[in-house]
Parts: sequence; structure tokens; C-alpha cells
Amino acid sequence: MVLASTDGRISGLWFLGQKYFGSTLVGNEVEKEDDAIRQTKRWLDRYFAGETPDGLPPLRLSGSAFKQTVAQIMLRIPRGQTMTYGEIAAEAARLLGMPRMSAQAVGGAVGHNPISILVPCHRVVGASGKLTGYAGGLERKQALLTLEKIVLKTTES
Repeated sequence: MVLASTDGRISGLWFLGQKYFGSTLVGNEVEKEDDAIRQTKRWLDRYFAGETPDGLPPLRLSGSAFKQTVAQIMLRIPRGQTMTYGEIAAEAARLLGMPRMSAQAVGGAVGHNPISILVPCHRVVGASGKLTGYAGGLERKQALLTLEKIVLKTTES
């Protein structure tokens, strides 16, 4: 995994080789470990040990108001639970004062999330509650959900 921070806040967390890797990097980065990165490493150690870490390291959400709204909604999905793209679309429309929003648009924002795991895009599932795409790879998404003891539907009801 690769971590990036900007002005003391986490601006990126990617699996090596994932889609949109480094999307928030501008090209003049310096390899340096600051307090936000040290905090995130401790948070991730606890998370991967199966614990529920307290709070989050400071985050620097980027992108349009829409993308930031989607990120804020994902941040409210509790560990061990999921939310569908449609549910996020309905909540984003409400928050942005729109009559409705496309689940596909939400899918684009979720898929381009530059702060994996901390902004839990792995907890977003398809309309039927089934596993759907993940920029880090479906195997990783399944592993993260398994770590959180989330069991997804395997057949249509």
C-alpha cells in the first residue's frame, strides 16, 4: 500500500497497481513520513488485526462537492455494515438539494475514491446486496469485507 499526505492530512491510500493509483498526487511529492502517515499506519495495523480503531487520522478529501458528499456518506457507513450505490445516491441527492441522483454517478465517485479503507468504499455494494467492482480488485474487497465479518448474498432472492 502507498500513503500520501498533504498539509498534515491523508490525501491518498492505494493498493499498489490499483485503478486510479496516485490520482491525487501532483508530481512533486517528497518521500517523508509525517504525523498523519504515522497515525494512519497505526490505524491500519489495528484495522488489519481485526480491531476497530478509534477515530480516523486527519483526511484531506478532494474533488467536486458531489465527490466530497459521496465520501462523507461513505465515512458514515459503520464497520460491519454495507450501503448500496442507490442508497448513497438517494442520500447525496437529499444533501445536495436535488430531486434524485444516479446510482451510476455515485459508482463513478466511489470507484475514484483516492483514500481506500479509511473512506470505506469497500462497504458499498450493488442493489441486491452483492459484491460489485472495486478499484483495488474484487479479491481485496472481499478480503476487507471478510475481515469486517460482512457476509454478502451469493444468490438472488
